Amino acid sequence: MNLKQLEVFIAVAESSSFSRAAEMTFLTQSTVSQHISSLETEFGLKLFDRTGKGALLTEAGKILLLHARHLTLEAREIPLILNRFKGLEDAVLKICGSNIPATYMLPDFIPVFHRLHPGVTITLLQGDSRETLERLQREEVELAVLGSRFDDPGIDYAPLIIDTVSLVVNADHRWSAKAKVSVEDLVVETFIFREPGSGTDRTVRAAMAGAGFDTGRLNIKTYLGSNEAVKQAILSGAGVSFLSEMSVKRECEMGRLSLVKVEGLEILRTIYLANRLGREMSPPAEAFASLVKLMYRSNATE
Repeated sequence: MNLKQLEVFIAVAESSSFSRAAEMTFLTQSTVSQHISSLETEFGLKLFDRTGKGALLTEAGKILLLHARHLTLEAREIPLILNRFKGLEDAVLKICGSNIPATYMLPDFIPVFHRLHPGVTITLLQGDSRETLERLQREEVELAVLGSRFDDPGIDYAPLIIDTVSLVVNADHRWSAKAKVSVEDLVVETFIFREPGSGTDRTVRAAMAGAGFDTGRLNIKTYLGSNEAVKQAILSGAGVSFLSEMSVKRECEMGRLSLVKVEGLEILRTIYLANRLGREMSPPAEAFASLVKLMYRSNATE
């Protein structure tokens, strides 16, 4: 069974005539007969009674007509749907972001994108950097924005912005008024860390190792699964942590949290836009990627 056979079947059913159906479908009458014969052979059912009053539907034919009309109508709409998708008039884009870009970067970018492409509906999923990459690998999303780069030859990473990660303390903490502390000062403090697998956790550990400091010496009492949870724990006095400056900007401006410089330690990381190599992006994904690179990429270096 194919779409053309169903169109011919509908024409015969609606005209009750093989000859008129041939005129309607621009086919010869013998070709129309072959299409109907093929359908009857495939289903093992007679679809028309050939009578003096014309070709009349059998009960099986009536059932097929009901569904054939629905199928052919849906098929005619496919080009319209795809053309609207191509023109970004009616499209859905699924993306994923690790915690920092998904919470503090993309919500500011998405309204800009929607002003240019109001016909695109965006679904934004969120997780740590590893989860974000895995969603992209499983093709659950087309694009990912994450704060860590993994070794995967199938993924292309485009740098967007540089994110600074700093030591963050409660405004009432004894360090809040200090210009800086030493790396050795850190061993006497209670720390809250992001969960292993997060971009922040990987960045902090790599930077401290590069500075010759073993993070195993830190008194890490709590691991939390989101940046917001870490912030709330710091505010409640549960300890201190290293967090993205993007994520604590508002609290620092309100005087609730403070950034403390650690002597000899600078923690920088790149926020990347990632997509699958060798896979053609949909029109909405292309538009999203082009705009986000235009807005952010000039500020980042590898």
